Amino acid sequence: MNKINKRKIIFYFLFVLGLMILLYPFVSQWFYTIQSNEEIRQFNRKVSELESNDIQNRLELARAFNSTLKVSALSDPYSKKQKEEGLKAYANMLRVQEKIGYIDIPKIDERLPIYAGTSESILQKGAGHLEGTSLPVGGENTHSVITAHRGLPTAKLFTDLDKMQKGDKFYIHVLSEVFAYEVDQILTVEPTNFDPVSVQKDKDYVTLLTCTPYMINSHRLLVRGHRVPYVAAIDDGIMNDAKPKNNYKLYLIISVFFILVLILYIYKKRKEIKIINNELKSVSDVVK
Repeated sequence: MNKINKRKIIFYFLFVLGLMILLYPFVSQWFYTIQSNEEIRQFNRKVSELESNDIQNRLELARAFNSTLKVSALSDPYSKKQKEEGLKAYANMLRVQEKIGYIDIPKIDERLPIYAGTSESILQKGAGHLEGTSLPVGGENTHSVITAHRGLPTAKLFTDLDKMQKGDKFYIHVLSEVFAYEVDQILTVEPTNFDPVSVQKDKDYVTLLTCTPYMINSHRLLVRGHRVPYVAAIDDGIMNDAKPKNNYKLYLIISVFFILVLILYIYKKRKEIKIINNELKSVSDVVK
């Protein structure tokens, strides 16, 4: 094999490798979307099998739990201590298929399962409920905090949370209930500042929390929403229109197509080179 052919093979190899690296986030996000959607489908299926009395009892237990909370119990979900903590028993009354619900954020096209706790194993696969804050079942004098990572190579999660604006809506699904919230405050705070997520008299809040700035993670981004009426005829349409699309599937198909084209191109070129080399060899033999 001559030097020119070796260079071409190295070039093609590096090109394919670079293409795979470039496409990895899209492909991994596509797989994550499929997986999380399946998790949510299983959750909804299990919830539909519960008796209405069971659902009401679970919700009443969660609201009773909320009335006992103290703000002093809060700690940063991204601290080492919190990462090492496992699943908590505090949310057992809401847990179905390991999840306590899921969140729809139409503005950023995200639909994520919500798990109890903020251990690293949880934050690698979805959103976590911050221990010490109200369970996300609505009601006056409640303030729930839902947190998720930004910048994971395998899933977007809250990567685009900084695109949220005042007036945007998000939805929390717990058991058979859907709670709608409208963003009214966006803050960047120190990791130890929990004043913005404290319970306020007669208020029903949910705050979405993640690290910021992107990939630096020195502070915390807080996107707070206050409870607004959930109108199924309107809000269901908003959520359905903003469900994670199959764009990643399209990206994958296009990527595979280009890789196949490249492989065929390489194969064709190698075949042409082989033919040329054979012809040159034949000419050389004749000359000899």
